[in-house]
Amino acid sequence: MPTHQWILFVAAGVLLNLTPGPDVFFIIAHAARRGVRAGVVAALGISAGCCVHVLAAAVGVSALVAASATAFGVLKWLGAIYLVYVGVRMLIAGLGGSGSSGARGAADTQVALTTVFRRGFLTNVLNPKVALFFLAFVPQFIAPGSAHAPAMFLALGLLFTFNSTLVNTGWACAAAWAARRAGAMQRAMCWLDGVAGSLFIGFGVKLALTDAPARL
Repeated sequence: MPTHQWILFVAAGVLLNLTPGPDVFFIIAHAARRGVRAGVVAALGISAGCCVHVLAAAVGVSALVAASATAFGVLKWLGAIYLVYVGVRMLIAGLGGSGSSGARGAADTQVALTTVFRRGFLTNVLNPKVALFFLAFVPQFIAPGSAHAPAMFLALGLLFTFNSTLVNTGWACAAAWAARRAGAMQRAMCWLDGVAGSLFIGFGVKLALTDAPARL
């Protein structure tokens, strides 16, 4: 692939990852409420989910999911249910933390980073729209009839995921930095989980209402 194509691919990927979506809101919520480490771990979990979609697309599994209404529907409903579940958990945590901010902060430190990673991974890997994104976006940068199309797809997909990890880490650092300097607004951060939870419930409902694509 020519150098300018690589540059275009990287630039497009960075711009796409700068656009707020479920992944970004998930990272910001954890980073602002629990610190930069939790935000970075959330970003790594999301990237791990992306790697699954990239590998599946490279071997053709994602294409089968996109072509099968049943497979798409099963994955869609699993993803929607999990998004709503995560949203409800965050909403309850946010509303329950409106009392003692000190007790809330102590409880937040007990949240296992493995749990944050797992939630980030599942919110991504159970979303069939991520698979469709890779199937629609990456092939535009692969020459038609290329003898090494699967390898190129894998390389570009992993490059996109690597770049998205850097961008998402930036989101985590920015959110944690803003939270530390909120001053009098620190008590209002108790509501951040509630707001993010409401958004995740909305994302889950939106995913549940998504129709399977007629064709790629």
